[in-house]
Amino acid sequence: MRAKILTSALAISTALLALPVIAAVPAINDKADASHLFGETDAAASDTVAKSYGTWGFALDGMDKTIQPGDDFFNYANGAALKAMTIPGDQPGYGAFNQLADLSEFRLKALVTGLAARTDLTGENLKIADLYRSAMNADLKNKLDVKPLQPELEKIAAIKTKADMASFMGWTSQGFGAAFFNIFVYDDAKKPGFRALQLTQGGLGLPDRDYYLSETYADKKAAYELYIKDMLTLTGYAHPEVAAKNIVAMETEIAKVSWTKIESRDDTKTYNPMALKDLNTYAPGFNWDGFFAAATVSQAQKVIVGQNTAIPKIAKIFADTPLETLKAWETFQATDQASAYLGDRFYNRRFEFRSKTMYGIAEQRPLWKRAIGTTDDKIGEALGRAYVRDYFPPESKAKMEALVHDLLAAMKLRIDNLTWMSAPTKAKALEKLSTFGVKIGYPNKWRDYAGLTIKADDLYGNIERSSAFEWAYNVSHIDKPIDPEDWEMTPQTVNAYYSPTKNEIVFPAAILQAPFFDPKADPAVNYGAIGGVIGHEITHGFDDQGRHYDSTGALIDWWTPEDATKFEAQTVALGKQYDAYEPVPGFHVQGGLTMGENIADLGGILLGLDAYHLSLGGKPAPVIDGLTGDQRVFLGFAQVWQSKYQDDFMKYLVSSDPHSPDKFRAIGSVRNVDAWYKAFDVTSGKYYLKPADRVRIW
Repeated sequence: MRAKILTSALAISTALLALPVIAAVPAINDKADASHLFGETDAAASDTVAKSYGTWGFALDGMDKTIQPGDDFFNYANGAALKAMTIPGDQPGYGAFNQLADLSEFRLKALVTGLAARTDLTGENLKIADLYRSAMNADLKNKLDVKPLQPELEKIAAIKTKADMASFMGWTSQGFGAAFFNIFVYDDAKKPGFRALQLTQGGLGLPDRDYYLSETYADKKAAYELYIKDMLTLTGYAHPEVAAKNIVAMETEIAKVSWTKIESRDDTKTYNPMALKDLNTYAPGFNWDGFFAAATVSQAQKVIVGQNTAIPKIAKIFADTPLETLKAWETFQATDQASAYLGDRFYNRRFEFRSKTMYGIAEQRPLWKRAIGTTDDKIGEALGRAYVRDYFPPESKAKMEALVHDLLAAMKLRIDNLTWMSAPTKAKALEKLSTFGVKIGYPNKWRDYAGLTIKADDLYGNIERSSAFEWAYNVSHIDKPIDPEDWEMTPQTVNAYYSPTKNEIVFPAAILQAPFFDPKADPAVNYGAIGGVIGHEITHGFDDQGRHYDSTGALIDWWTPEDATKFEAQTVALGKQYDAYEPVPGFHVQGGLTMGENIADLGGILLGLDAYHLSLGGKPAPVIDGLTGDQRVFLGFAQVWQSKYQDDFMKYLVSSDPHSPDKFRAIGSVRNVDAWYKAFDVTSGKYYLKPADRVRIW
């Protein structure tokens, strides 16, 4: 059972807010009981959020004016608010995104519990209610304990050959368990408008290869081995301590041959199409035919291989590993993933390791939040339809459409005025910009869940059937045209994204609220906040990976060599800036890993500021509370990154997340913008850059 792949998103994906379903994904979105913020009633939630941002969209009392902007613009804009902010006990961090996620969750609770209280439901509404009811039935879950998983554990125990093990790994695409190789269906980067089968490296239960290979994470690796032992013990597995040691040793070998996350984000190197049958000779030692057959994808015209040099090495590790170790590994994987749907002894042990030990989360989420998360994750578009009906006014969509128009106009002007880019490349860039698709709020066409069976008294079965339903849906799209109405996020998701293969920017309804967007706020704040978000997603089309896709969404080189060299020189300089940031002592941001998001953040604030100036129509910006228009744009931008994190979670982020920590998303971008220096009269400070050292890309 493996995670959905998302394109360039604005933030840590709130798609992961549901209960974790794969070993490699941490519970990074376990949301807090919002009573500490909203009060005890759902009705209080929206009011509290709305009044948090002052009279014109920015919380002046959240600033710390004892700090100079050039020394720390993030804390200058947010310092007092951060001092007052407490990270909820069941979260690894908190900030503007989390606050809106809480609000979205409260709204979903009102929708779902309203349905669950009724007895006259049919269709999708009944499925929503029954899925929630099953997730809330803790007594039944504890009574059944491990029993729902037992048939799968027996299948694993009965495996007699490695060929059969490879087949079982293929089956896990639609059920609990894992494989040494991830397969999924996604856009074909060199055949615009079509989907294709994809294959990437897998096999690791910790977030990144560094957790196995670096002494920095030695304590986490040791805790992981203990966790494996304990989970195997809970299932009654023989010799769990020996099995756990062997599993960690095997995964360490996989980590050694795996590509780094920086290497894996290079789209030009991860597009390696092959015929399925060719994997048998390319990566011998693994039953590829059985793997693809069990995954029901043998009909695919081809498979696009990602980390192509790692795949044969991982296949050899599979071939060299004793069958009993492979069976123990698969038993652990299935149990780990199913733990949230078994008795509490399984979920409690998972929480102790995956949340508390790994990320410093002290408390479990309340059952109702877990139940809402499960319902949202498994039948999200059905919930989204109701969410949009009740919480997304038409005027918000209209104003967003106008803002997007302004930001696209600002990007056109920037490309027109570039001095470092030649005319041929500039023409292609403008052509690409002119074909950008825009989606705001919600899909025009909704998913049909008619084929999904949900039962009010069968949580485990609901999750298993949902996984099979989603996999069958994905498989049905292999080598088929992409539906242009498809979305990769639900409307209730607090995020946004750019898709390079579709060349489109998408803004779900839930992010179109304060502090990101408020129709009643000062326009300057909106241009800095949601304008920065819109500009961020537009710039993804021209970041170090997005620039490799043309106006049709095809992965193709449309740059002159000279222009590419100039672009890359600037990205190298930007990467070095971010490499120097140290959010936790001894842990530095990886400029290569976060490059795309850093470029997008820089482009976002530049375009937001430009669009604000265009909106003034040549008139001077008003001064509000002593702040100029430009100052308010920059402050609005900084306010959306207001957040704080547990140290252990921050260590995870710098090792694995393609986004820089929020503090450096605010600082790292503005220090490269000339107008920021002028707006706040910055002539010195820790983050001051001489004009010649400022990165200028778009």
